[in-house]
Amino acid sequence: MEDHKKYIKAAVEVALKGMQNKEGGPFGCVIVKDGKIIGRGNNKVTSTNDPTAHAEVTAIREACKYLNSFQLTGCVLYTSCEPCPMCLGAIYWARPDKVFYGSTKTDAANIGFDDDFIYKEIALPYDERSIPFEQCEREIALEPFKYWESLEGKIEY
Repeated sequence: MEDHKKYIKAAVEVALKGMQNKEGGPFGCVIVKDGKIIGRGNNKVTSTNDPTAHAEVTAIREACKYLNSFQLTGCVLYTSCEPCPMCLGAIYWARPDKVFYGSTKTDAANIGFDDDFIYKEIALPYDERSIPFEQCEREIALEPFKYWESLEGKIEY
């Protein structure tokens, strides 16, 4: 339990440092493997003009680069706040062994970071979403999938 406190504190420190450097919002993340922090990330959305530069995503990128792998097998992710839907997806793709989070999405919503609308949008039919989704030219878009199926030596993930 003491290790969890240590790593959540490290994630919080990353968040605080990022805000002090005017890089973005109040979120931080560290990724640990075998007791060593191998990835750190803080929110950098506003400083990089990148809406995907959330703490968890930047930490995942750093840890994967360190491991020279696209997966975080054997790793534990500690984040200062419960992940948003985008980060949740990135976490599942990276496949760490476990995730620990500090504050909740309700805590984040209370200070203006409310992701609840995204969860609601996902459940809606495409034509009822606030940003409409419409399929077009499926046959053309299937071409890369057909190529992938026939590709020899591909790296599965």
